[in-house]
Amino acid sequence: MTLSRVAPATGRLGLLMPGMGAVATTVIAGIMLARRGLAAPIGSLTQLGSLPMRRGDASSEVPMREALPLAGLDQIAFGGWDLFPDDALATATNAEVLSDKHLNLVADELRAVRPMSAVFYPEFVRRLHGTNVKTAPSKADMVTQVREDIRRFMRDEKCDRAVAVWCGSTEVYREPGPVHATIESFEAGLRASDPGISNSQIYAWACLQEGVPFANGSPSLTVDIPAVLELAKVRGVAIGGKDFKTGQTLMKTLIAPGLKTRMLGVRGWYSTNILGNRDGEVLDDPESFKSKEVSKLGVLESILRKDKMPELYGNISHKVRIDYYPPRGDQKEGWDNIDLFGWMGYPMQIKVNFLCRDSILAAPVVLDLALFLDLAQRAGMSGMQDWLGFYFKAPMSPAGTSPEHDLFAQHERLHDTLRRVAREQV
Repeated sequence: MTLSRVAPATGRLGLLMPGMGAVATTVIAGIMLARRGLAAPIGSLTQLGSLPMRRGDASSEVPMREALPLAGLDQIAFGGWDLFPDDALATATNAEVLSDKHLNLVADELRAVRPMSAVFYPEFVRRLHGTNVKTAPSKADMVTQVREDIRRFMRDEKCDRAVAVWCGSTEVYREPGPVHATIESFEAGLRASDPGISNSQIYAWACLQEGVPFANGSPSLTVDIPAVLELAKVRGVAIGGKDFKTGQTLMKTLIAPGLKTRMLGVRGWYSTNILGNRDGEVLDDPESFKSKEVSKLGVLESILRKDKMPELYGNISHKVRIDYYPPRGDQKEGWDNIDLFGWMGYPMQIKVNFLCRDSILAAPVVLDLALFLDLAQRAGMSGMQDWLGFYFKAPMSPAGTSPEHDLFAQHERLHDTLRRVAREQV
């Protein structure tokens, strides 16, 4: 990885979020509260974490905000797109993630954040139907409209630079096709409105053309296609993905490395989720669920490496389910049953019931990704940012390599990269 000297984080940073629902409005409200000292940004490495540094003959833990030239919370301006025209206060109120006590403290600020009209081809998200949508003769024209949105937002908010983090719904499962192979094939596909080009790919393409780093928080096929990887290099823009690692998968990447470290065998791992928010409604569509299922299923195989230790992990039965249950709202519940075995093959079980809050876990991930992508861009780190795999269920990795899923190994890789950046700052 080639680094340049890191420019200071001066001026305004635009945080653009395609999909301004529960996750995005929780991010926005939380940052507004945190920068006024009214709530703590718990879960955010950039705000509360430290970086192990060696200074002279001694090692010390230096707060991230001191070790790195990160943008401050007071520098962030908010924007994005959504199918529904409600402002951030109305959306956050309807999502019922945050209490009225918190929302009322920043109500006027939230009310001022309104989504731009969305790119929406309904065949990619079949369970949602909104009115705040763009129309255009072709998908190429859609890209043009999104680029104009970005420029207008930057001008109106007086931003010096921007980053984008996809917070929208999971799209139906798609494999890469010929249209995704090169910049030229993708551009031709845009002009022809190729059915293989999704909503999220249009946003990513527009952002990269505008020099805006892009992270994909869903399991959809978005930036992990050859055309986008090529464009990111050509345009010198940082990208990352995919699928925020928040609830049940976070627990897997905590527990599985521990079992492996102790040489305990695993026969089966059954996981089910119930959630009732917009994400749950979308995932009730089998094709959208398949995108999520593929993202979730890759974790254990990567960590446990059954090819290396077949006697311990060679015959794992790994099942994942997600059920839409409206009464649960944003308070997702993840159940895991782990069938393991120990000395002389005697069986044991672990039961995990994680009653989590989907958007509360995702919000600090969005903030960290935004600030780290901005840092990477200022450090000249264009293209795939595989060191950000710590935040994703299905981390990107260079061609011919397997992604790392062990949370602790990912954390060390994150620290290694940030230490290199810290040494290059002006």
